[in-house]
Amino acid sequence: MDTFKLLSEKMQQRIWAMKWERFTPVQDQTIPLIMQTDSDIIVSANTASGKTEAAFLPIITKIEDCAQAELKVIYISPLKALINNQFERIERLCQNCEINIYRWHGDVGQSQKNKLLKNPSGILQITPESLESLFINKTGHLKPLFQGVEFIVIDEIHSFLDSQRGAQLRSLLSRMEAYTRVRPRIIGLSATIQNFDLVKQWVNHNRPEEVEVVEASDEGKELQYSLLHFPAGKDGKIPLELFEDLREVTRDYQSLIFCNSRGTVEEATVMLNRLAEKEGIQEGYFAHHSSIDKAEREYVEKKLATSRTPQSIVCTSSLELGIDIGALDLVCQLDTTFTVSSLKQRMGRSGRKQEDAQILQMYTTSEDSLVQSIAVMNLLLEGWIEPAAGYPVPYDIAFHQIISLCQEYNGVTWSQLIHTIEKNAAFHKLPKKDMVSLINHMVSTEMLEIVPGLNEYIVGLEGERLLRGKDFYSVFMVALYYDVYCGMRKIGQLDKGVRFDIGENVILAGKLWTIKDMDTKKNKIFVQPAVNAKKPKYLSDPGKIDRKIAETMFEVLCSEGQFQYLDANATKCLAGARRKYSLYHVSVNQRVVWELRDVQVFEPFVGTVICNTLIWLLRAVSGLDIKRRPSQIERIVLPKEVVFLDLIEKIRSRVWKEADLVLFIRENEWLVTKYSPFLTDELQQKMHLKSELDLKGALDFLKSYRFVTISLTE
Repeated sequence: MDTFKLLSEKMQQRIWAMKWERFTPVQDQTIPLIMQTDSDIIVSANTASGKTEAAFLPIITKIEDCAQAELKVIYISPLKALINNQFERIERLCQNCEINIYRWHGDVGQSQKNKLLKNPSGILQITPESLESLFINKTGHLKPLFQGVEFIVIDEIHSFLDSQRGAQLRSLLSRMEAYTRVRPRIIGLSATIQNFDLVKQWVNHNRPEEVEVVEASDEGKELQYSLLHFPAGKDGKIPLELFEDLREVTRDYQSLIFCNSRGTVEEATVMLNRLAEKEGIQEGYFAHHSSIDKAEREYVEKKLATSRTPQSIVCTSSLELGIDIGALDLVCQLDTTFTVSSLKQRMGRSGRKQEDAQILQMYTTSEDSLVQSIAVMNLLLEGWIEPAAGYPVPYDIAFHQIISLCQEYNGVTWSQLIHTIEKNAAFHKLPKKDMVSLINHMVSTEMLEIVPGLNEYIVGLEGERLLRGKDFYSVFMVALYYDVYCGMRKIGQLDKGVRFDIGENVILAGKLWTIKDMDTKKNKIFVQPAVNAKKPKYLSDPGKIDRKIAETMFEVLCSEGQFQYLDANATKCLAGARRKYSLYHVSVNQRVVWELRDVQVFEPFVGTVICNTLIWLLRAVSGLDIKRRPSQIERIVLPKEVVFLDLIEKIRSRVWKEADLVLFIRENEWLVTKYSPFLTDELQQKMHLKSELDLKGALDFLKSYRFVTISLTE
């Protein structure tokens, strides 16, 4: 089949004008499916494989004769920056077709938005939060806006699947179908998807078997990687030798340097620039994370994309997704990424040209980070990625969407409200009795109000308070920040959870500042350039560790296999980490309780959720305050006097229900989301038990493994 001939004459001319010589594998597979079927499609292919063009070349072909009269395509992105980045890319494809492209997010002026509302046409790029705002604030425009939509393209779809934001988006797409003439086709794009069955259910829960999957591998892409180990000091500080090596590695290359916290980004940027300045180079490294002002971040992105001299960005996950910052030579990772999908996404930022290799330089500063980095790398090389699990019982999002629905309809009857929730793809699996309980609770707490006589539900006084707040459109929790200014220029933000004082030094945007004034009422901090600084105490939440990663870490510790990509320090550190396991002949089908001088430490290596479940089970049978030791490797601390094997036998001999563990979950261990505090206690408990507890997995684990107690005090 000649894929090129499936496209319209105008699209063919555009391809010739762009001087393409051939389609990529993902384009050859995707274009015929969009052109010749009516299916929803999931496109999974590596970064820089041409997924965007694979979707839009055939879509533009299909809509080019009617897109001037109606809005035909909605492109949904997790990031405003990605929308801005993709705007020019899609605009270039539409150049011969006279198709309008609109952006709708918080940074787009009202005049541009009004143009779309006045004459809906072409392609709309939008975030879930801005889509939510349309349903709330532009209710009179929804039918003329959405009626002609035929395609919904979801970029980085994997980033939505397991989150509150994904449940919100899935709900909004279902609500949109009330206004469209036909159910729009969903085209999902991602570089990191496994568990396609769940993704198919998310895309089309009525007919998941009809969702097509395009999975294009990148087996021909060469990967070059190595791992260097520089042990941190007793104070946890990153050694200067690491920064010196990182400077040496990146000196002649365009690179991204990924860190796991904003504080580490700032520290690394300052240290690397100091080293560069010794060589007479000013500003060779730029910081990039969510607390840096948007204008500063965009400047940095453009700087790297257009620079002709070697420059690097030190960043958090803020540059993990596909924002185009030009051709990168090298990706560096400082300590483990915690997930395989994150490492794959980051690694894919280099070697974007077809003939270039992907180059990854990893650094570790602790034994735990080294072992986890090896495990994550091994799984990546095997082709494994964390499977999507979904957002199991989205009662918090149902609460949010019920307020939004009542605002959209300006009053809705009981039967209409229940019917709308039951057919909504985000909530169709939630029990009706729970939805009835939620709605009644919302009335009792004045989130909703029943209009006398009409018996219609409208937004109540407390609901209005939430609805009119500036953060209602987003369903994820947002930290509170001080805005930081140098003169009139906004530099970025500092976390309000950290105490700052006048005269204190901080690092922000990769530069050194002294706080000269604070206005706590207006949440502003004023700074001036400083000579030295301490890094801000940003906290980093690594999230949940998948069971497969934890088990692979234990396999690494119990094996004697060598890894050619480790340097001498890393090899020596790994040998030290393995020593106690080999000394006592620990095998992979065992798990160990280490007896120390004052406590016992149990290492289950079974993933975050089951590890937490085990803690609650152990508390239940012992009545003791058993807790987890803060570290990357799962370690459960038990009092010296307990007999661990007796506790395991007590757990094994009982028949357990999830509710049995509720009393043993500490207050600070409960799942808290932005809107969960507005639910009944029963629904909050259901959310926690479904997402944070795996009783069957924990009990199966205790039955499947042999447990040994080993004393390290002799």
